[in-house]
Amino acid sequence: MNSINRRSVLLAGLGAAGAGALAACSDSGGSTPGLVSPSGSAVARVEKKRAGTGREHKITLAAAPALLDLGGGVRARTWAFDGRTPGKETRLSAGDTLVAELANQLPGRTATSIHWHGITLRNDMDGVPPATQTPVRAGSTFTYRFIADAPGTYFFHPHVGVQLDRGLYAPLIVEDPREPLAYDDEWVVVLDDWVDGVTGTPDEVFAELRQGMGGMNMGGASGSGMEGNGMHHMGDMADMGEDAASPSPSSSGGMSSKFMLMGAESDLLGGDAGDVKYPHHLINGRVATDPQVYSGKPGRRVRLRIVNAGSDTAYRVALGGHRLTITHTDGCPVEHRQVDALLIGMGERYDVLVTLGDGVFPLVAAAEGKDTGGLALVRTGSGRAPSAAVRPKELSGLIITTSQLRAADDVRLQSARTDVTHRIRLTGGMMHYNWAINGKPFDMADPDANPILIEEGQRVRLDFVNDTTMWHPMHLHGHTYQLGDSGPRKDTAIVLPKKKLSVFFDADNPGQWMLHCHNAYHGEAGMMTNVAYQT
Repeated sequence: MNSINRRSVLLAGLGAAGAGALAACSDSGGSTPGLVSPSGSAVARVEKKRAGTGREHKITLAAAPALLDLGGGVRARTWAFDGRTPGKETRLSAGDTLVAELANQLPGRTATSIHWHGITLRNDMDGVPPATQTPVRAGSTFTYRFIADAPGTYFFHPHVGVQLDRGLYAPLIVEDPREPLAYDDEWVVVLDDWVDGVTGTPDEVFAELRQGMGGMNMGGASGSGMEGNGMHHMGDMADMGEDAASPSPSSSGGMSSKFMLMGAESDLLGGDAGDVKYPHHLINGRVATDPQVYSGKPGRRVRLRIVNAGSDTAYRVALGGHRLTITHTDGCPVEHRQVDALLIGMGERYDVLVTLGDGVFPLVAAAEGKDTGGLALVRTGSGRAPSAAVRPKELSGLIITTSQLRAADDVRLQSARTDVTHRIRLTGGMMHYNWAINGKPFDMADPDANPILIEEGQRVRLDFVNDTTMWHPMHLHGHTYQLGDSGPRKDTAIVLPKKKLSVFFDADNPGQWMLHCHNAYHGEAGMMTNVAYQT
């Protein structure tokens, strides 16, 4: 992979460098059979069958350093697409071909890529170096070209290191030319947990987390210690364009805890809610003390497309004074359910309909288990704006989990015999920060080493068995799976601690596809694997 250091490309972007080799219930034997190449004939054959309109939608994206105004006097030096976070929304119609030129203007020798999260696209455009492409080096460009044939709410971000936890992300909306929903307007709502350029960098966060709780000095009531400058875990730093500094030891001999979060608990998430202390939680790039305002009219029906682009935080989302009707999750339609609030993990997306009342209303994204959150406002009339600390009663109202949703009839998998079952054990913990799959961290230097083997045409079952004491949002590239026999179709689903979740999908998109925890730091530590089609 040219001169890129193997660790520097560990996929992280919302999941990254690592995740365990996996053991499955299939007969894969001791040696790895031939695998479908990301740019091979099988990939090209399936791409030709995708229903396309012939139209091209062209965009350019410059990944570069930026000084962002997050509102409320908060300015952050970070990396972003074209100087803004979230990046500019990309919107096209189902069947259109997206032609996206990425220009890497990041500092030093920092490599990057773009992963089109949730899109069932051709494998060589998935943006996962070095598994599906070579890294996009600093000063160079790469053009992604693929048909986006499935309507839905998506987003895109890098899949290198922990770059996702900077400002490199943007929404991607694929419209349905035969849209069955009736509504008056749309509002795309992007949630994010923010640290970069405020209290440190994501690389410093990961350097501290990687020490594990055993290496931290957890003394002191607040759990925060001296301001050590952290180190990037990735060997030779030249290829990532970062300064490699060592974490500073505390006077008691351990590492001081500047970023590691302790005591975040959530019943909805089954216990420990997250790893990282974030100074801000953003809605559409704004802090809670200076929120974005959506202006509308009473009685108007609005479709909210909600994206969790965060790296370590699940959000409980509610609109004060309103109920939400869930229509889609991860781009796929579900039987409509009315709720007071919804829980959305990293990488998940929800579409909801709401009929607006008259006044000023808070849209709150409470950081689950972390006693903080983000805020935006809906203004349809006169009234006083609520404070940043507002917590509407809907947050404590009816919340349903994804297991309680049902796929809409037109996307529900047809009944079929399961051809292969793979057991995906989620392993590791905070003590040593050794997150993995089946006890083995993924080695991006050799992504073909221990694949989950499947064959085109199979009905595949994945049994996620969470042996850890934390929740994990598990994301599969290039496919959507169904929860159980009739649950929702998704590409990212929360697996609670000490629980099992079974999902099913049809192997109809050949290539090599990452399966990983969408906690960026868990993925980077090793909770990832390769779901690979055999030739």
